[in-house]
Amino acid sequence: MGFFFEGYTVATVLGFLALTAALVVLNELTRRSKIFSILIYCVLPVVLVVLIAMDVVGSPSSKTWFGVIKTYSALAGVIGFMLIRYTKLGNKKFAWYFPVAILGINILEAIYRDYEVFATFKTMTVDAAGIVQLGGPWNLMNALAGVFLLLTMTGWVGIKVANTKSRDMVWADQLWFWIIAYDLWNMAYCYNCISTRAMYAGFALLVSCTVAEFFIKRGIWLQHRAQTLALFGMFSLAVDYQAMPVFSITATYNPTAWTVLSALALIVNAAVFVYEVCVIVKTKRNPLKKEMFTHLPAYRKNLEANGLRAE
Repeated sequence: MGFFFEGYTVATVLGFLALTAALVVLNELTRRSKIFSILIYCVLPVVLVVLIAMDVVGSPSSKTWFGVIKTYSALAGVIGFMLIRYTKLGNKKFAWYFPVAILGINILEAIYRDYEVFATFKTMTVDAAGIVQLGGPWNLMNALAGVFLLLTMTGWVGIKVANTKSRDMVWADQLWFWIIAYDLWNMAYCYNCISTRAMYAGFALLVSCTVAEFFIKRGIWLQHRAQTLALFGMFSLAVDYQAMPVFSITATYNPTAWTVLSALALIVNAAVFVYEVCVIVKTKRNPLKKEMFTHLPAYRKNLEANGLRAE
């Protein structure tokens, strides 16, 4: 038994690794292929809706508003990013408001859900989706971390299409420290609000997009995140993986663990916020009009990896 999770066996560890690897591979295949992207992110979701309506496939997540909205908002993000990448829309300045809007909406949804769990579940309860819920101060801490995360989203005015064959959507100002802060916040959110599935809907998902960003193609984290989230969302709507023994690693439902993870997320996100304020004061850059971290080597590496140059 661990502090955060329990249920580790050879089979469940292999199941976790297989799921993570599948997300990384599918993300990379769709990133590289326009046709495959259309099939996976445009055609498959329509087929999935029909199959769910006909009760051919389905899971508890497909019967909750949050599970459906989360999946299809991720798909909307992916399709919007594809329009930016593959059409003339990518040349329009107004198009760059879409990525920050879709990311901000997803963060706001999760902030609201943290508060909803805090206000609704005063005792440990299994909700309609089969997820163990318990509200507590950890929800409020992580909701505040989410607010800091929103305030530190900068540099969307500098979003560009990569000068490479894959034409990725590059958000060069979205650097490693913000990504780590996001990962901790989102992991805490999953642990707080979908704790029964947090190892997969949280940790596996975050590992897949972070590995893709840090080790496969840097500078396009939001694209990695949207695609892996959409892929996993469709999988979770179609398959009741929680009922499968190979995916049986669950949270310990330990209030101390909830508190520790949310506190860590809050501390790191507050630190990133303080750092950004210091950069604003020092450089006098307006975060609503300019990229903030053009002076950092990581920013320049993000551009270089995508065949771009600083303006």
